[in-house]
Amino acid sequence: MKSPYITAKDIISYLESLRNDQQRAVLVRFFKTGPGQYGEGDEFLGLKVPQTREVVKAIAKDFPLDEVPELLMSRWHEARLCGLLILVSKFEKLASKRLANHTEAARKRDEILTMYLQYAEQANNWDLVDLSTHKILGNWLLLPTFLGGDELAMHEDYKVRVMDELAASPCLWKQRMSMVCTWKTLQQGDPWWCLRYAEVHLHHPHDLMQKAVGWMLREMGKRVSMDLLREFLQLHVHEMPRTALRYAIEQMDDEERKMWMRRF
Repeated sequence: MKSPYITAKDIISYLESLRNDQQRAVLVRFFKTGPGQYGEGDEFLGLKVPQTREVVKAIAKDFPLDEVPELLMSRWHEARLCGLLILVSKFEKLASKRLANHTEAARKRDEILTMYLQYAEQANNWDLVDLSTHKILGNWLLLPTFLGGDELAMHEDYKVRVMDELAASPCLWKQRMSMVCTWKTLQQGDPWWCLRYAEVHLHHPHDLMQKAVGWMLREMGKRVSMDLLREFLQLHVHEMPRTALRYAIEQMDDEERKMWMRRF
């Protein structure tokens, strides 16, 4: 794929040429695509993630941003992943310390973030969310932006509104974005976003959200403070879903894990 101009149709055709029906059968079961399951109707070509990443690596730098929506709207899971990973690649190149306060880089980041949010429902399985949201949305939370005001600034109030809208959405995948994107802020030592949305989603009935909450709380203990995790558990252990609690305490030693489970 070394053409000087590659379209979304070119990429989709190339991905289709790599179709693997044996692997496809595995993926449709793994990602719960049956009637009534969370991935109902999702269609796969049977590609492994490294294959899609190789495509992205080859074309992301020069791929036109206005071609990405066609990938995101594709029936194929792998094409949507390709589109999301192109957005990730473009955003991360604009998110370095050197470019954090660069006006043009910030405007381009905002354009990518806006597209990501516009097509958020197309990230309609947990892997599509988890491979993209902390690298785009989570990164954006840490960077100055023009969204929310005329000047390049952090615009925290606007960012909270964006996140709150995702968290309150009826769409499971937008809800998961609001939780999993805090992985990036936790990596930078900031637990505020994680704590806010862990409380928002604490009683979520869906297994995928319970796992996401527990996972991010575990990351908070690992990357920020285990004592802060313990403080959260002291307040909420009696009301947390068992799945969320199990995920949250995975980094603790066996004796402490048993202690928290007894208090469940």
